[in-house]
Amino acid sequence: MKVILHGGFFSESSTNIETKVAKQNALERIVKLSYTFLETHSAVETVVYAVTLLEDDELFNAGIGSQIQSDGKIRMSAAIMDGSTQKMSGVINIEEVKNPVQVAQILMQYDDRILGGSGATHFARKNGFEPFSTEIPKRRAEYEAKLKTLGTGTVGCVILDSNGKIAVATSTGGKGFEIPGRISDSATVAGNFANEFCGVSLTGVGEDIVSNATATKIVTRVTDGFTLQEAFMKTFDELKPFDGFAGAIAIDSKGNVFHQDSHPSMVFASFDGEKLEVFD
Repeated sequence: MKVILHGGFFSESSTNIETKVAKQNALERIVKLSYTFLETHSAVETVVYAVTLLEDDELFNAGIGSQIQSDGKIRMSAAIMDGSTQKMSGVINIEEVKNPVQVAQILMQYDDRILGGSGATHFARKNGFEPFSTEIPKRRAEYEAKLKTLGTGTVGCVILDSNGKIAVATSTGGKGFEIPGRISDSATVAGNFANEFCGVSLTGVGEDIVSNATATKIVTRVTDGFTLQEAFMKTFDELKPFDGFAGAIAIDSKGNVFHQDSHPSMVFASFDGEKLEVFD
């Protein structure tokens, strides 16, 4: 069993030691809790559990603490993909929901598995998700002062369970100050993709990730016989012509774990029950 998760890119990690340590500690706590949960649950159930914990921590740009868009509202996106069934479900630009990844989980049961905007929010309400403001004072202060940052915050998790099944989930609060209606990569196969051979979750600039079809390329290349490292190297080389900003985490069916970022500062953690790695 393997767990790897990321907390997105975070520019403050290089300048604010307290924030850096806080994120490291949060990732260590969440990756260990997720591994314990995995011992009695499936890969799909565990990626939802892990990403819910990340959404509930205001250090990360997903769920609580999501970025505010140019019109003053928060809209979030999240997706899940089950590598064994090839089913993907997700929500795009959902509003006032504490845990978008849990809405995505419910959508797994439906034929219409990816919903956007008001339709996604209405679906959440019908399924018992009460209105919840994910805004925190820090985000409002940033918005009002127009302090636009890198905008590369996303969270994600990849799981390999005891039955050899892979699942992935990704959630984001957006890049901040974007045009309302902008679509991130998180609920697309460019940013969140898995099959029986490999699972990948992305963070970074959504437009770059979509242009490169990053997650899909990595998984397809592993399926076609590339090693995980080879698939990453070739795919990230293809980001270079347009200086694409992306970071990815992955696990393959053999239990290999890998990560790479084009502009080093992605924060992530992995755990297999014995070996813990926490980096930023």
